[in-house]
Amino acid sequence: METNKKIKAAVLGATGMVGQRFVQLLADHPWFEISALASSERSAGMPYWEASRWLHEGDIPPAAADLIVQPVKPNLDAQLIFSALPAAIAKEVEPQFAEAGYVVCSNASAYRYDPDVPVIIPEINHDHTAMFERQKKKRGWKGLLVTSPNCTTTGIAMPLKPLHLAFGIEKVFAVTMQAVSGAGYPGIPYLDIEDNIIPYIKGEEEKIESETHLLLGEMKNGERVKATMTVSAQANRVSVKEGHTVCLSVEFKRKPAVKEVVEVLRAFKGIPDTPRLPGTPENTIIVRDEDDRPQPRRDRGVNGGMSVTIGRVRPCPILDIRMVSVSHNTLRGAASGSILNAELLKAKGLL
Repeated sequence: METNKKIKAAVLGATGMVGQRFVQLLADHPWFEISALASSERSAGMPYWEASRWLHEGDIPPAAADLIVQPVKPNLDAQLIFSALPAAIAKEVEPQFAEAGYVVCSNASAYRYDPDVPVIIPEINHDHTAMFERQKKKRGWKGLLVTSPNCTTTGIAMPLKPLHLAFGIEKVFAVTMQAVSGAGYPGIPYLDIEDNIIPYIKGEEEKIESETHLLLGEMKNGERVKATMTVSAQANRVSVKEGHTVCLSVEFKRKPAVKEVVEVLRAFKGIPDTPRLPGTPENTIIVRDEDDRPQPRRDRGVNGGMSVTIGRVRPCPILDIRMVSVSHNTLRGAASGSILNAELLKAKGLL
């Protein structure tokens, strides 16, 4: 392939909130170009501008506006697939695309927990791409499938990775305050969420606990070995548009001082051999010193929504260290994270 020729990419679930983020982000991507959009049968056959009720800032990118939305079937003119499908549909459809030879970067949870499907954040576990060899042997696919983690897990696992490498994590207690955009569109009824906190998000606590173990795990003999720390999560939906906030308390094997924790977080650029990608932020983790930061409205968009902001790092009287994390749930935690995974695959010669 010519180095200056962009890779054709299709978006599945293109009319939804995360699908629209993919369309927005891919419009001017240096490596990828939108060649096809697919969605439900009720949208198929319509131009994208008509099928999609645009929910994000700005207008529909001109490159996508007049594309005819196609059915979600593996006959799209593309090499790369970005999936923003609901989990139940993804469970059926994504293997069809991988079997047909497409490289599938999924934002859905359908295959995150399969032992031959990697869930990846490039800066913290790009080495888990070694799982593709097992995936190909087991499934016989011509293509491959990689997943992104849950949008909330992203803001937890990213700061925990360098701390785990430096000090060894024993226990994690996470309390989340999750934005309404994480529920998709139309989301939560106004009278349910306004002036309110909903202390339950179906399946969310289980996802956080499971995926943190996977993301912080190690590769041994071509297989992923889960991390062994104890993770306890409590998930809450709050009246914030975008940006998930998490209060973390952490217990370590080697007890660090607050200053050491801050130094490790600020210095982190990724695990060894992390490739520099178009979507990689200059600073993966931002540490704020102010007493009242981070805040979702002020910190979610840092570095194009690709950095995780940490603040209020201080001693914990129950565990060892506590802190607050803010991450952008529809960018780093969803569409931008999947695009970064595709960039990783290209950089590693897998695309």
